[in-house]
Amino acid sequence: MRLVSSRTRRQRLAVAAVAALGLGGLSVVQALPASAATGCSVTYAVASQWSSGFQGGLTIRNVGDPWTSWTLQFSFADGQRVTQGWNGRFTQSGSAVTVSNESWNGGVATGGTVVPGFIANWSGTNTAPTSFSVNGVACNGPVVTTPPTSSPTVSPTVSPTVSPTVSPTVSPTTSPRPGTKADNPYAGGRGYNNPEWKAKVEAVAGGSRISSNPTAVWIDRIAAIEGSPNSQSNGPWGVEDHLLEAVRQGASYIQFVIYNLPGRDCSALASNGELGPTEINRYKTEYIDPIAAYQADPRFASLRIINIVEIDSLPNLITNVTGRPSVKPMCDTMKANGNYQTGIAYALQKLGAIGNVYNYIDTAHHGWVGWDDNFRPTAQLIADTVRLSGSVNNVHGFISNTSNYSALLEPYITVNDQTRPSKWIDWNRYNDETSFVQAFRRELITQGMPSDIGMLIDTSRNGWGGSARPTGPVTTGTIDEQVNGSRIDRRIHKGNWCNQSGAGIGERPRANPGPAGIDAYVWVKPPGESDGSSRLIDNPDGKGFDRMCDPTYEGNDLNGHNMSGALGDAPIAGAFFPAQLTQLMQNAYPPL
Repeated sequence: MRLVSSRTRRQRLAVAAVAALGLGGLSVVQALPASAATGCSVTYAVASQWSSGFQGGLTIRNVGDPWTSWTLQFSFADGQRVTQGWNGRFTQSGSAVTVSNESWNGGVATGGTVVPGFIANWSGTNTAPTSFSVNGVACNGPVVTTPPTSSPTVSPTVSPTVSPTVSPTVSPTTSPRPGTKADNPYAGGRGYNNPEWKAKVEAVAGGSRISSNPTAVWIDRIAAIEGSPNSQSNGPWGVEDHLLEAVRQGASYIQFVIYNLPGRDCSALASNGELGPTEINRYKTEYIDPIAAYQADPRFASLRIINIVEIDSLPNLITNVTGRPSVKPMCDTMKANGNYQTGIAYALQKLGAIGNVYNYIDTAHHGWVGWDDNFRPTAQLIADTVRLSGSVNNVHGFISNTSNYSALLEPYITVNDQTRPSKWIDWNRYNDETSFVQAFRRELITQGMPSDIGMLIDTSRNGWGGSARPTGPVTTGTIDEQVNGSRIDRRIHKGNWCNQSGAGIGERPRANPGPAGIDAYVWVKPPGESDGSSRLIDNPDGKGFDRMCDPTYEGNDLNGHNMSGALGDAPIAGAFFPAQLTQLMQNAYPPL
């Protein structure tokens, strides 16, 4: 359910967004309502077009009484054929196209919209349809048409669909990716500044020092797609609201976290999700499909839409399954049923087919998969999952340290045969994120990923500044004393991940920060948003309670049976935690 003010703002911004796009390949048909009781208006747009196909979108607005279901009908004039559709069930007979609602988007309130999208073939001429009807009622009105501009030199990359949602009467073939994507979507321009997060941060003393930085928007349950005003973690804005606001801001890119796999985060209760381990079809049709529909909407073609895809998932199938000391029964279940790989492959295929969308897959961090028995198997599993999507081009890069605290650099410690046996390094070959992502990138390329893939590092909470930060190496004492005295990362153990005491904001978001192969430093985890509650808190968001978020917890196999190092009085995962934000700003490095 959306707020009335959000609906009004969205309508205003939609008009401005379409006008601002200025696409050569944009066609618009605006039909006015037939009557007050059963009124409808339809906007038809071509987002992009190449020699044999095009990507189209339809914005259907209800300007009459509420609908419990809807069926749109229109006809092509030049033999165009729909090959794939989303956010609606497409069928075609001759030139006549019918689009009916999915099970999850049939109800449309007065003033509400739905946005089906499609891929179609064309030849010769691609004239826009001139009349539409919804539920048998004509949406009559004047037609305004800007003919699409043909781009015969564009040769789209294609990738087979994983599990198409179009009606069987429409033959799904391939998912073209028209146009040429930017090598680095973060370069050249500024990122989207989330007003919901900004307002919360500026309510904390000193928050204005960081509140203008771009952060990611988390879509961590189905209700978050449309906005959830009653949620303890998500705000009332949905995906469309954020996209419209990004266009209004003139942002060059916007970041979303795709995070709702069946059996999500099988090793950590604090971030468990709403979908059971077998609910892969709900993940596809109720979660990924509507997100793809919004991201493919021609109104947002001016944006580079960056998706951080399913954090804390695939590495769990290597490190927390039978045969490992940290085995978790749910991780065994998800490895056996394959729904992590199936879900991620589906998300990559659906979202990667959109011309202005860039997918980055989570790769955990050095303190999780940096050991020899984890490193290559994790890269192999990730690469296999990308190939399952139908094309390696469905992924643009990878991200490490998402929502974590691993230091960007450890300048006072060299990883060698002398230091690797220390309790802190524990035979890992990496001791910071910069060295890890460079090595993991090389391994991913070895496993068949494109040679131009880029890496991201989440630096939102890995600064570790303040009075506890060492200013030089410790060179006396035992090897453990030397390593502990020299390390930037001040956690009790690298396995500690929840609301860490003493942490600080790290490097500010920026593109091309310098180390080879790294596209950007990013704030995917918005500073001040909790990792999980320090006690059990009832909530409607499907968030559980994990003892690793309890400051009195004495640990488990995952953290070497050490104290959790977590802050007390924390809210559920994703909810705003002002005390944590205050500490993060105090310990920021570089300092604020």
